[in-house]
Amino acid sequence: MKLIQQSFQIEKELAGNRLDQALHQLLPDYSRSRIQQWIQQGFVCINHARCKPRQKVFSGDLVDLDVPEQTRISDQPQPIPFEILHQDEDILVVNKPAGLVVHPAAGHYDGTLVNGLLQHDPRLEQLPRAGIVHRLDKDTTGVMVVARNLSAHNWLVEQLQARLVKREYIAITQGVVTAGRSIETGIARHPQNRKKMSVQESGKAALTHFQVVRKFGHYSLIRLQLETGRTHQIRVHMAHINYPLLGDPVYGGRGRIPAGLDPALIEVVRDFRRQALHAERLGFVHPRSREKVSFEASWPEDLRRLLEALIAYD
Repeated sequence: MKLIQQSFQIEKELAGNRLDQALHQLLPDYSRSRIQQWIQQGFVCINHARCKPRQKVFSGDLVDLDVPEQTRISDQPQPIPFEILHQDEDILVVNKPAGLVVHPAAGHYDGTLVNGLLQHDPRLEQLPRAGIVHRLDKDTTGVMVVARNLSAHNWLVEQLQARLVKREYIAITQGVVTAGRSIETGIARHPQNRKKMSVQESGKAALTHFQVVRKFGHYSLIRLQLETGRTHQIRVHMAHINYPLLGDPVYGGRGRIPAGLDPALIEVVRDFRRQALHAERLGFVHPRSREKVSFEASWPEDLRRLLEALIAYD
């Protein structure tokens, strides 16, 4: 079975365009980045010859596409528990639990959200990453949107790239944050520890806004909005300004217990063994209705217990 197998003759209206630009106009349901991947993988020919994404096309050129289905063995349906907040013919909105990896990767070849999505809707195997357009870290909980067709996938990707998707998180930090602010830095892979990200001037632009909701004796509850979606962005940014997230095993340092903390609260804090971060709200323009929609994921029980303990012993 082929994902797409088609031939086009370039008309004069498209002559002079780059190949990837011309194909994006001929195949609007596919993103330009995906079309570029096909060209680089050799699935596209001009006049029966291999070509490059930036190569110009001319009137009368024959463009052949022969893109094979590329379902990986690891991307198999599995019964994975997660809450569905909303579904229609174009999107799924889910509440990802803690401990669930979003898609298969080294060390996590199955048992992921992708496997669960394919169990729920087998048609998603025809979409990149089973329709997933953004991700949450393994131990971050909360709301995610998943595309159910190519048109919805491209629409959501374009909104994310244009910074039109509203993503709101809640988090608990180590330390009492004085006031909200915006953090704008570059973020790139850590030069020594390849499993971490770090603030670097040469990294990809990352912008986070946050406000303080409540201060406790040694911790703070904050609400954050993302302008960009870099890997570990919130965790890296909060650690960068010396307010790492409570429980963060990667960016939280040694996570020392403050002196004088109530013994009952110490037990709750020590039992919270993941970053205290939850994607609470997600807003975007619906791919079919073109209306603004917003979805909210309730706080997970462990985070709720932690907050209740912080309030009780404040």
